[in-house]
Amino acid sequence: MSPTSQAERSPEEPDALEDRLRRFATIWSRAIFPVTATSLTRPEFERHLLPPARELCTALRSAPFVPQSAQRVGRALVEAHCTDPDALSRTLGVIDSYLVLYCGDPGAGAEESRARCSRLQHAVAAGFAHALRERTLAEQEAIARSTLLARNDALQAMHDTEVRFRAVFQGAAIGIAIADLDGNVLEANDTLTRMLGGLEHHVRGRRVTDWAHPEDRPHVWDLHRELVRGQREDFRTEKPFYRNDGTVLWTNLTVSLLRDADGEPQYQLALVEDTTERRLLNLRLRYEATHDALTGLPNRTLFFERLEKAVAAGDGNRFGLCYLDLDGFKAINDSLGHAVGDRLLVEVADRLQSCATAPGEMVARLGGDEFVALTTGPDTAREVDELATRILNALAAPVAVDGREFAVRGSIGIVEGPAGERTSAEVLRSADITMYRAKSAGGNRFELSDPEADARVITRHGLTNALPSALERGEFFIEYQPLVHLVDGSVHGAEALVRWCHPQYGVLGPDRFIPLAERTGLIVPLGRWVLEEAVRQARYWSRRHSDGGPLRINVNLSPAQLKHPALVADTVEVLERSGLEPGALCLEVTESALIGADEDLLKPLRQLADMGVDIALDDFGTGYSNLANLRRLPVSVLKLDRSFTQGMQQHPCDPVDLKIVEGIVSLAHSLELAVTVEGVETGAQAERLRELGCDTAQGWYYARPGSPDRIHALVLADAV
Repeated sequence: MSPTSQAERSPEEPDALEDRLRRFATIWSRAIFPVTATSLTRPEFERHLLPPARELCTALRSAPFVPQSAQRVGRALVEAHCTDPDALSRTLGVIDSYLVLYCGDPGAGAEESRARCSRLQHAVAAGFAHALRERTLAEQEAIARSTLLARNDALQAMHDTEVRFRAVFQGAAIGIAIADLDGNVLEANDTLTRMLGGLEHHVRGRRVTDWAHPEDRPHVWDLHRELVRGQREDFRTEKPFYRNDGTVLWTNLTVSLLRDADGEPQYQLALVEDTTERRLLNLRLRYEATHDALTGLPNRTLFFERLEKAVAAGDGNRFGLCYLDLDGFKAINDSLGHAVGDRLLVEVADRLQSCATAPGEMVARLGGDEFVALTTGPDTAREVDELATRILNALAAPVAVDGREFAVRGSIGIVEGPAGERTSAEVLRSADITMYRAKSAGGNRFELSDPEADARVITRHGLTNALPSALERGEFFIEYQPLVHLVDGSVHGAEALVRWCHPQYGVLGPDRFIPLAERTGLIVPLGRWVLEEAVRQARYWSRRHSDGGPLRINVNLSPAQLKHPALVADTVEVLERSGLEPGALCLEVTESALIGADEDLLKPLRQLADMGVDIALDDFGTGYSNLANLRRLPVSVLKLDRSFTQGMQQHPCDPVDLKIVEGIVSLAHSLELAVTVEGVETGAQAERLRELGCDTAQGWYYARPGSPDRIHALVLADAV
């Protein structure tokens, strides 16, 4: 049955619990029936044990937990004549092995259930001891009353009772001791004697206070004083004891108060469970859970514990964090295998460990080839720089693995500041961002965190995450910048420029999100959407201005779109669905995207050019391409980069720039290519470009990018 909450339990669960109770009672009866003096048959005896079993189950699952109620179960055993020496020990064994299994609360934790079970065993033993003692006293009183009639029988009965009690006391699997109210140990069983060193005189006759230990919880002895004064019936705690050989015994200690017939405090009953091995196991598991298995360094879990304490310290405390990532480690793993990479990491970890030996410093491995070093103290601004320098110096010497030497480099991001101002997650994120800045700057260096740079990276990350849903929500729109004939100033067409209306940052230009879309692959669906919208708009213009011929629409293609296998099919589908002539579409490809392009990359452009679609080589003059390559590129338009136009703003113009533009125009026209110029901002620039033979131009001199209606107005007014 899977654990469920109280609200989710099915109506059949009470019946299921009752069924488990009956199975528990069956196991219990089988264990103690052979050593019980009773006239009941075993099925009858099993039914007799069902109420005590139900009481144990209720006590185990009760809230609040009241273990004393289980004392009635111990009394019930004595009342059912289960007083044989093995009855109690077998009962405690059944409770220990099967109570949680059959009666445990599915919603409680395993450790809590086991702890409750242990306390219930103690309570059962205490109740058994109480009842057996009371029974002994009752038998003694009966003996006194019938001394004259059956003295020998009474003495024998008293002797048998004492034997049974002694057998239970000595045969218990847990340590048991009885002390007076002053703390003098009167009785101790063999189990407790063995726990504490094996010599009886080291236990019997000693005072309870002799076993004080430096690691005792502060309130333990307060609880003990309340118990002997009769202010509490029992208490339970984890307590260490010194053994005779000086080693430490860890125990779960339960101390109960035994009262006399008048209810006055008389004795203390201590039940001692040895938990030393369990504690050592827990410590080992804790170490394994907080340390890296490969390097032995603290792992992410332990590091975050230390970092959270450091950043939350306050009161003038400071911290410094170095976030290290090895440069080029992936290449070693990929080329030489993970075994070599692991040995390299172990050597790096040893060197890092030697760099952080001062108080308040620690080194941890977050995973892979990422390490962190933390320092705390009043002067961490200086110390963290020194720590980063020591780390880089320690990595400077080559690492020898299997007879080969590897040069190890690392990039470190440093975050330093006062505690109490940022969370651990914010600190680690800033260190991670700063580390990548160091890596981007060439690696083998450290960089200090910069809140402004962090903010830019976080903003880019937020935009990257928002891109897919932005396209679905229709947050993108297109502005159009007119393309103007330089000869007569008439509008030749328009370039489609996509914008993002971000709900938080407002309208964003393509430089803010197109690189992000290219890295994430969203540029392909976004580019198709731009193509569809631009072609649809161009078709609308062609219907409105059929007399002057169709307006050309220019759409930019990214390198990712150029390599997409469905480029040609998508373009054909968009044109056919809109009804726009292929000659009215111009696809712009940057010069850098075609540098060194092979035939496989040029094939889709050739297919589109054969259909009549114009191909423009955008940003021409920035890619240092071989001009001879123009002959093999399927382009019909060269778009000169705006840097040439900006050079013409000087007075007088640089004659070298004019010669370059004049040469490009002459070359383009000789290859039957049209020339478009970007970034025209003045009439003088436009006139000079017209004189140099450029065909079309665009820029703020004519119009800023705007809505489709703006193009309509410009066409009606013949632009300038």
